[in-house]
Amino acid sequence: MAMKASVADPALGHVDEAAALSSAACLFHGFGDASRLAIVRHLALGEHRVVDLTEHLGLAQSTVSKHLACLRDCGLVESRPQGRASRFSLTHPEATLHLLSAAEQLLGLTGDAVALCPVYGVKAQA
Repeated sequence: MAMKASVADPALGHVDEAAALSSAACLFHGFGDASRLAIVRHLALGEHRVVDLTEHLGLAQSTVSKHLACLRDCGLVESRPQGRASRFSLTHPEATLHLLSAAEQLLGLTGDAVALCPVYGVKAQA
């Protein structure tokens, strides 16, 4: 599977595989926190202010702001000013929804294996 990356050698006409895998790992790290994932899933419903997200998700304002900054730095969300607040939305909603759908499909196929993983599963995070 070839993954796209920003590092390519145009003279050779190929993508640097190590850079592509590193970029992919960074992308998945962006989705790797439950709070960030909840924010992304909520933004899939449409634009929201930080105050809306804190209310809907039951997270502290500082937590939501920190995760939105991470997601913005990763290029996954964008914001636009509205008065004294900002409204956040997914930068690429269709692609993000496609990725989340594929993840749900894969989770369904693996059953409890991911949650029971001794390295990254639920008990390992506790």
